Amino acid sequence: MKKQYLIGLVILLLAGIIAVYALKSGNFPGKDMPQPARQAQPAAQQQGPDVPRDAQNEQAVAEEEPPTVEIPLDKQQMIGVKTVEVKEHQLRKVIRTVGRIEYDERRLSTVNMKYEGWIEKLHADYSGKYVKKGTPLAEIYSPELLATQQEFINALKWARDNEKSDNDSMKTMLSKDAQLLVEAARQRLKLWDISDEQIKKIEESGKPARTMTLFSPVSGYVVQKMAFQGMRAMPGEKLFDIADLGSVWIVAEVYENELPLVKVGQRAMISLSYFPGREMNAVIDYIYPVLSAETRTAKVRFTVPNPGIQLKPQMFTNVEITIPVGRKLAVPAEAVLDTGLRQVVYVDKGDGYFEPREIKTGVKVEEMLEVLAGLKQGEKVASSAIFLIDSEAQLKGVKPLSGGHKH
Repeated sequence: MKKQYLIGLVILLLAGIIAVYALKSGNFPGKDMPQPARQAQPAAQQQGPDVPRDAQNEQAVAEEEPPTVEIPLDKQQMIGVKTVEVKEHQLRKVIRTVGRIEYDERRLSTVNMKYEGWIEKLHADYSGKYVKKGTPLAEIYSPELLATQQEFINALKWARDNEKSDNDSMKTMLSKDAQLLVEAARQRLKLWDISDEQIKKIEESGKPARTMTLFSPVSGYVVQKMAFQGMRAMPGEKLFDIADLGSVWIVAEVYENELPLVKVGQRAMISLSYFPGREMNAVIDYIYPVLSAETRTAKVRFTVPNPGIQLKPQMFTNVEITIPVGRKLAVPAEAVLDTGLRQVVYVDKGDGYFEPREIKTGVKVEEMLEVLAGLKQGEKVASSAIFLIDSEAQLKGVKPLSGGHKH
């Protein structure tokens, strides 16, 4: 025991000697390190700069991570969740509308009076009657026309009498004046739509015709008849409208939001309930420049042949205009939730997690919706049970990031 006690005293003595030597020489561990006691710092800073900086980084990372809602796989199957891949599609916009058959206005003719008269006989005596070009429409008695015929006959007689004169100089002068009168009377008859054949007949007979015949200027159907037997007709008064129905117009209406897609020259399929199973190809040949204030639609026109006059004015038709849009990134329209202020999809992140993301959309084509921003090719989005997923997200307070992800 004494031996151990002595050894302990020796060790303590040596330790004391070493400590005294170190204090005198200033050579002791940690003398170069700054000491907390030497600078008055806040307690938070005394803990070291690494702690709060790491906390800030973790918070920034957490803020950048998109919000997600978890729906377990068994629950997905129960509510019928399906997903679809975001990819490019060859889009074709089909505009379906209703058209109406109308007269081709370029084939519509009006017969009116150019002198005062009375209708003594009516040949085109009902609407809808088919008349050929040159067919008599009505017999007109006109005192004014009768007087002009007589002037023409008198001028002709005077010209013939001058031809028999013995005085050559007088003959030449009078013959010239007579010919001028004859031509003036002839031109007046022509301006009143008296035909060359009728004028020739007056010239040959030497007698004025009591009534003059109105002839149809075109072949077609009498679509309007304002003339009645015995009526008095004044200059400029319309008697008949005659339409050539060999071709007709189909006028359809297109809504204002679809109008920018419609161009002259685009093709359309036209069908009628009158001809079940039969379709006609047509081309847009005119887009009307005005918009209806009531329906917010503009009219587009097709010209189609009408053999056999099977297409009748005022018939309704079904019109389908197919417009190629091109290859576009698109998703099913049912995959997009339209809140009125923004459009949201739920991106499948895997393992039962869905990210609500705001996107920008373009044209809607059939059941597909063009994606302008917010999604990239290859991602998957929920295409069914969207409202159920959104309800779950609302309950858990999950909202899409403002503006979505830009790709």
